[in-house]
Amino acid sequence: MLRWLGYLFGFALLGGLIAAGGAIWVFWEFGRDLPDYRQLANYRPPVTTRVHAGDGSLLAEYAVERRVFVPVSTIPKQVINAFLSAEDKNFYRHPGVDVIGVARAALTNLRNYGTGRRPEGASTITQQVAQNFLLTKDVSFTRKIREAIISFRMERAYSKDDILELYLNQIYLGFGSYGVASAAINYFGKSLDELTVEEAAFLAALPKAPNNYNPLRYYDAAIERRNYVIGRMVEDGHIPLSEGKRAQSSALQVARTDRGAKIDAPYFAEEVRRELAGRYGDTTLYQGGLSVRTTLDSRLQRIAQRELRAGLITYDRRHGWRGPVDTLATMDDWAKGLAKIAVPPGSADWRLAVVLSVDDKEREAVIGFADGQKGRVPLAEVKWARAWVEGQKRGPSVKKVSQVFAVADVVLVEGVTADSKGEPYPANTWALRQIPDVNGAIVAIDPHTGRVLAMSGGLDFAESEFNRATQAWRQPGSAFKPFVYLAALDNGFTPSTLVLDAPFVIDQGPGLGKWKPANYTNKFYGPSPMRLGIEKSRNLMTVRLAQTVGIEKVAEYAERLGVMDNIPRQLSMAIGAGETTLLRLVTAYAMIVNGGKQISPTLIDRIQDRNGKTVFRHDTRPCEDCQNMTWDGQPPPQPPDLRVALIDPGTAYQMVSMLKGVVDRGTGVRVRAVGKPLAGKTGTTNDSLDTWFIGFSPDLAVGVFVGFDEPKPLGRKETGSSVSAPIFRDFMAAALDGRPAIPFRVPSGIRLVRVNATTGVVAQRGEKRVILEAFKPGTEPRELGPVVDGGYRPPGSSANPARGIY
Repeated sequence: MLRWLGYLFGFALLGGLIAAGGAIWVFWEFGRDLPDYRQLANYRPPVTTRVHAGDGSLLAEYAVERRVFVPVSTIPKQVINAFLSAEDKNFYRHPGVDVIGVARAALTNLRNYGTGRRPEGASTITQQVAQNFLLTKDVSFTRKIREAIISFRMERAYSKDDILELYLNQIYLGFGSYGVASAAINYFGKSLDELTVEEAAFLAALPKAPNNYNPLRYYDAAIERRNYVIGRMVEDGHIPLSEGKRAQSSALQVARTDRGAKIDAPYFAEEVRRELAGRYGDTTLYQGGLSVRTTLDSRLQRIAQRELRAGLITYDRRHGWRGPVDTLATMDDWAKGLAKIAVPPGSADWRLAVVLSVDDKEREAVIGFADGQKGRVPLAEVKWARAWVEGQKRGPSVKKVSQVFAVADVVLVEGVTADSKGEPYPANTWALRQIPDVNGAIVAIDPHTGRVLAMSGGLDFAESEFNRATQAWRQPGSAFKPFVYLAALDNGFTPSTLVLDAPFVIDQGPGLGKWKPANYTNKFYGPSPMRLGIEKSRNLMTVRLAQTVGIEKVAEYAERLGVMDNIPRQLSMAIGAGETTLLRLVTAYAMIVNGGKQISPTLIDRIQDRNGKTVFRHDTRPCEDCQNMTWDGQPPPQPPDLRVALIDPGTAYQMVSMLKGVVDRGTGVRVRAVGKPLAGKTGTTNDSLDTWFIGFSPDLAVGVFVGFDEPKPLGRKETGSSVSAPIFRDFMAAALDGRPAIPFRVPSGIRLVRVNATTGVVAQRGEKRVILEAFKPGTEPRELGPVVDGGYRPPGSSANPARGIY
């Protein structure tokens, strides 16, 4: 008996030694050349960069994997318990491999063999982390052994919470969601701490096969899998039975959020994206999890896009109908044929329709839509559609619908309820629409800080990503003139200085001919106060003034304000022959209204890295009192003003006053309808290739540019006054609606004196046509002074010597 016991002991010992040796061999053989699990200590998963407007609304997201990283300490216990019940209930008890779980799964799968039920797995969360981070997903015995070895090693190197944090932030859960926080947002539009039991259970049901449990495609399978997880949570004691039954009986309501921008500002967002990529590189942009707070004002952005589009459409309608979008080859099954035609970019909410019949007697056309619906377009809604003629001209007036429509024409239409007089239309009445072929841009900035509050760089971003606010270099035309007058005002001239408006000729040199600038009206007005030169946009007065002050000095002022760089010292620059962008021009005007203080335009207020550390701030002013303060109704602290003074405040106000005259009495008089203190300047280049209006209220600077992408004339009598100024007007009317009328701020050292509007001389009692003029002390003219003819040098100025004085 003892002998047999000895044999048994020996065999057991031998078996143990063989098993131990086998285990050592397995660890040595399969543990060689394994990936270094210690690299997980520096785990930095790709995290989504999120860009927000000034009010916190989401503007854009940039990512290769949409992930929001959350520390395990901030993940609700309910969410953690759901994943433990679904994936690894013994997670906090096993050493990396759950031997009991493996045995249980093997027995269960053997018992269920042939029943068609889903086999159970036994991979622990630690093993899944090893597989997801360090190994391939191939199904093999070798990979499972390597996975187990790495899991044992990881458990010795990291805490359970560290491993769980890696897992919950790395896993893919469908709907483009990486990690539990991203999934909670994408499936339910909630943060993790807002999830219900059934929602947490559903997310925990997804890791094995997220696409198989897509609730929009496989709702029943998703419910079954979710309820399985809820049942496991009850078994594991994480929730009571009553709560589990309630959760299992609830519907699965997915409120999948729109992961696109909440604010429609694609040109602004793309400009921000380019700046981030240039500052940090694409890797950080798309994987670094930056949090970007921009300067965008959501309300002003909506107004800007609406009014730019409306203004471009208004201009386009003045120049005729360019024809249908397409024409159907056959009217057989017209609805199906129409459905094959793509809606052109820029059509917004307009609809494609096909003309089914034209009835001049009934003065209407019948149209049909791809869904089979029909409608009518009355003659009144096509009256504008006179045939387009080369040169932005129009054909004869439309008196019959058949002049515009033919059967099988595919056109864009918009639903209307009343005619231009407000008389109601019958139901299902539509108006003809046309996508403008002209384009433009609008920018609004805070003149005191340079914060870009709104930007639209074109009619439609889908049609063209080219940003006409920042990338289109165009001649500003007369919008450049204020910088000529600034230089003059800073060098001894006053708004009342008389400047000769008469023919002007310069010999440009051998072979270049003579330069003969002219006024837009082709008329001459004789000696006129300098103010009139800007109000009426007189080219000849401006050129003479630049000649007198010196084009070198004019160019220096424009360069100082950032209008252009390296301006050629040529007299034609004085009337806008150089090139600049809308954003540069608006920024320069903003520095006029803010009293001459330097600002830099910015689209970004603050950037934080993935850890919440601020890595960029536009406003760098120190403010000790702003830190850790409790607000109790007291006035906010005032950081120091560090802006550099580029222009004398008095000179800047004189220019503001003259530009206000442009709106009150000059080429910008259309803007006066807003009924608030506004100032600005129109701009029109030769042959009306480009039109501008740049202007401001005391606290908002706005610029509008309109022109063709491939420059060509906008048409006869189309100017900054007729094309761009109405867009500026309508924007300002909406932007300032409900705001008090704030007058322009008058700096110390400026005297407001009543002068004769025609002569500029201090007005006598009882005179008519009197205006208030801004003067620096001692410069008010008591009598008619000399007339600048291109060479006058006022006393004390540094201008060129006088070459001719009336």
